[in-house]
Amino acid sequence: MKILRTAFLVTLLILGSCTAKVQDAAPDMTKVFAEAGIPLLRQKVSPRNFTLPVLYSTGTKAEDFSLSDLKGKVVFLNFWATWCGPCRTEMPSMESLYNKYKDKGLEILAVNCRETEPEVIAFMRNNNLSFPAALDIDGRVSTSYGIQAIPTTFLVDREGSIILRLVGSIDWDAPKIHTALENLLN
Repeated sequence: MKILRTAFLVTLLILGSCTAKVQDAAPDMTKVFAEAGIPLLRQKVSPRNFTLPVLYSTGTKAEDFSLSDLKGKVVFLNFWATWCGPCRTEMPSMESLYNKYKDKGLEILAVNCRETEPEVIAFMRNNNLSFPAALDIDGRVSTSYGIQAIPTTFLVDREGSIILRLVGSIDWDAPKIHTALENLLN
């Protein structure tokens, strides 16, 4: 009986050490994002679904597009305007992220706040932006997301939960941000 008990305890210790190694090998998402300077929310939040017309720099206007259409992808949801200096500053780094990670499951949706289709298309063309821009002409989506300052960016995980909210402009093309996104996309 003592031998069986000892064998059982040894087996538990071995299995426990294997489990600990697997857990240690998995990246701590909170830590990786904090090191990138973009801390995650303490609690995941369900995004409010919306449907808006979407534009591309080519002048192509897609049919109305819903946020729920992107379920299963990591969504970089950015609220912005063409007249916003900090928005203009961060857009090239967003384009870089989009080009690097769009084939790995990252989708950028730039929700323009209260501007017209010609203004948005001209801005996207002049800045060589290839990610889609949604038109929130009446501001209802911006209001439902509590946008008080732009740019404001939300990151939605593959399960469809908001995990990050950042107010202000940053350089999204930084190596630590790449590392954080790669961990999220994998």
